[in-house]
Parts: sequence; structure tokens; C-alpha cells
Amino acid sequence: MTRVTADVTFLRGYNQALVMAVGRTAGTFERATVVEATGLTPQAVSKVIARLTADGLIRPAGVRRPGIGKPAVVYELVPDSRYAIGAHVARRTLRLVLVDLAGTVHHSAVSPLPRDFTPEQLLDALATGVDTMAGVGDLRGRLTGLGIGMIGPLDHANGLVRDAHGLRHWHDVPLREIAEKHLGLPVHLDKDVTAGITAEAWRHGATFGDAALIMVESGIGAGFRLGGATHRGAHTNAGEFGHTVVDLTGPRCVCGRHGCLEIVHQHAAEAGDVAHAARVLAVGVVNLLQTLDLAHVVLAGADLLRHPQTYLSAVTGAVQADARRAAWLSTRVTVSSLGADVIAAGAAIQVLDQHYGIPALAAS
Repeated sequence: MTRVTADVTFLRGYNQALVMAVGRTAGTFERATVVEATGLTPQAVSKVIARLTADGLIRPAGVRRPGIGKPAVVYELVPDSRYAIGAHVARRTLRLVLVDLAGTVHHSAVSPLPRDFTPEQLLDALATGVDTMAGVGDLRGRLTGLGIGMIGPLDHANGLVRDAHGLRHWHDVPLREIAEKHLGLPVHLDKDVTAGITAEAWRHGATFGDAALIMVESGIGAGFRLGGATHRGAHTNAGEFGHTVVDLTGPRCVCGRHGCLEIVHQHAAEAGDVAHAARVLAVGVVNLLQTLDLAHVVLAGADLLRHPQTYLSAVTGAVQADARRAAWLSTRVTVSSLGADVIAAGAAIQVLDQHYGIPALAAS
């Protein structure tokens, strides 16, 4: 592909993504709405609308008749024109969701995984689950792909699970490649918490600029949205929040160090002291805020959701009581509205974003 062709392809995809974003957020829209929202020329918008209509991604939804001038065609997104399946791989379970083009979760299913499961066991579970999901309404022709939110550490760029914490059989496993071959679908692999923050960003919109999703589920992790973009780090391994040390003489963690936030929290939770476990997490969140100055913290994860109010109260209280944070350094703390589906939904949304979101910059 020549540089000129690449640039034209990128520009076409970028303009299409802008129109799709308006369709997701505005409900119904017309050409003038898109022009005003994106800064594209009316001619460019007309071409994009024509392509999206031909592909079945948007459709006419009536006509607006202004007092002066020609009637304007009103368009709307066609949510059921495309779907993606999202998978949340935890140490004990596999959760699958079916998400439409608007980001709405239609079906959710969770199944147990064998203790210390192997890549082959995960692939078989994924194949069974994907077949079941795709069979709902015979969606194969509209299925964009599978997104996997996986335990880290992993290499997102190369699709490798490096050394998943607590899983012996996951050293440098090329999960993206073998899953694509096994399932016959495009596969997107990312850390579980990074997928989760993607889901929250879609739901909150442009104001969700500097935020973190804190997940408590068989461990503790954090997904980051910084400056309006997903933050993966230099090695695509940002988010190992649970492996920050809070007790130098604390118990040994699965990562090999002592006194990590994750293991200190785990000991309190296993002892039945949920209130203390929540306070441990709250200390970690305050430390994080001192480092990153976030505007929004979203709490999630199956273990946390068993006691959502306890955790919400502890974290909110710690953030508000921290004497080092002035009143103008406010941070909103919430529990994810997607509940236990947030990671799987985010993984599916990442697939849709690859095809219908802002494209990556064309290679030089």
C-alpha cells in the first residue's frame, strides 16, 4: 500500500468513525448535525453517510421540515447491524457477553473454568460459548469478532499472555493467534482492566478524560483513561495496581513480593473482615490519586460487587478525608453500572472500536 493510499484510507476511516460517534451519542441526526459536531465539510459528510447507509450501519429515520429551506433527512444508528462478543477470563470463571453496535449488552453468560486451567481448556470453553452466543438470532453474518479481557501481565501489542498471575500454564502464550485459528474469528486481546475502562469510557462519553477502573476479582487491578485515551504503558502492561506494596513486612504475594495491596486485601477478605478489606483498598486508591490526580474512580469486580456499599463508603470516605487533598481536588467515586459484565462488555466494545472507532495512524 502506498503512502497516499494509506493516508486516504485512514482519512476515510477517521471520517466514518466521527459520524458513527455522533450516531451513538445523538440518537437521531442529520447532515448539519454531523457538520457542526465534527467540522467536516457537508460534501464529506454526505459521502460518509452514503457509505454507512449502503453498509447498513445507519438508516433514514424520517425527515425534518424546517420553516425555511429544504427538508432534511434524519438518520439513526442501526444497533443490530453489527455485534461483537466479549470474554472476561478470570482465574475461576469465563464470562461472555453479546454487545451490539451501540454498546448495549444483550446476553451474558458465566461458566466455571477448571482450577489452574490450560490454554487448551480456555479455547474449548471459548468455542462452546461463542457458538452459543452466535446462535442467538443467527448472528454469524453480523459478528465482528471476539474481544478477550485477560489476566495480566500480557503484551497487548503482540497478543501474548506473558505470565498470568496465579496461572502456571500461561507463560508467553500467543493467545490472540491461537484463538483466531481455533474460533475462526478476528480476536482482540487486552488486559481485563483495560477492557473495563474502555466500557466505562463509552458509557460516560467525552467527559471521562482522567479516570481509573479498580477491579477486585481474584486479585486487584486498575485500568486507566488518561487525557481522554486508554493508557497501556510502555510495555502495554499498565494496571498492576494490586502489586503495589503497602506493607513491607506483609505476606508473600503471587507475584513474588511481600505486602502487596492484593495479598493484604485478600487476607482481610478471607478472614471475613470485609470492612478492613475495603479500607485496605481505599488506602491504595488514595495513593493512586496522589500519583495521577484522577477525576473519576469506578469500582468493579465480582468480589467487590458482593459488598458494593461497604467498598464505596470506604473509598469515598478515604478520598474525602485525606487531609493532603484540597477541596478543589475533587474525585468522583462510583460503582460500575455494568456490574459483573464490565470487563467482557469492554472487550467486545474494543472489537467494535477497531472497526468503527477512530483508526490507528497509518504506518509511514
